[in-house]
Amino acid sequence: MNRLFVAYKPSGVSSNHFLGRLKRRYGVKKGGFSGTLDPFAKGVLIIAFGNHGRLFRFLNKTPKRYRATLWLGAYSPTLDIEGIEEIDTPSPLDETTVSNVIASLQGELTYSPPQFSAKRLNGKRAYEFAREGIEVELKQITSTIYDIQMLHYCHPFVTFEATVSEGSYIRSLGQMIAHTLGVEGSLSALERLSEGQFTPNHEAPIEIKTALNIPQNHYYGETQAILLGQKLIKSSFACQDNGTYWIDNGDTISIVQLSDEGVAYLLNKVEV
Repeated sequence: MNRLFVAYKPSGVSSNHFLGRLKRRYGVKKGGFSGTLDPFAKGVLIIAFGNHGRLFRFLNKTPKRYRATLWLGAYSPTLDIEGIEEIDTPSPLDETTVSNVIASLQGELTYSPPQFSAKRLNGKRAYEFAREGIEVELKQITSTIYDIQMLHYCHPFVTFEATVSEGSYIRSLGQMIAHTLGVEGSLSALERLSEGQFTPNHEAPIEIKTALNIPQNHYYGETQAILLGQKLIKSSFACQDNGTYWIDNGDTISIVQLSDEGVAYLLNKVEV
């Protein structure tokens, strides 16, 4: 079965375990997901069955929007509720101050990923080193925070929403907010509301032709040439500028790359 859809992962289960549930429900063996959610987090998870996982990198799935609750005074090395080691609740803070601190994160931010993250270092995940008690220096990343605002503050919990670029760490945003306020802090809840154009839709199949983040091009030659994976020439395309494009073959699409060297297939044909 080839299928691409948006599922809603509940909290308290890993993304892999949730995928296993879906595969059993639909009776499929091959499946994958895009954008891992931590076990304590819930929300949008894009699922692919069959060979549709090859489309993940071409989907319009950025920016991402999250809703998070920050527990002020709660220390956790994982920056979330799964690893709480100490709670030192501070005195209530001025609500306007909290709101302003959150809003100040809008824009480009450069910071180190959490020690408990899936970043690779010397062939291992950062969280593997962290679980062994080994502190490692992770290369800093730059995220774009397109929008961030406080929703409500009920001491010691602050709930905010953020729209961010791909690869952003909401746990790190929570830590930055807390440290700017002069306290420790960890996320007690996290929900991914959307990934680009994708929101929960009762697991209905995604309309692939409207979900791609690359432009469409038109091939003026015989469609059969594409379906058979034959060699193509740039002059047979409506747009001959270098770039990555999708081609509508009717019941399938193909993805090709035009360059100075000619035309290369990235995906020969995918059912839609």
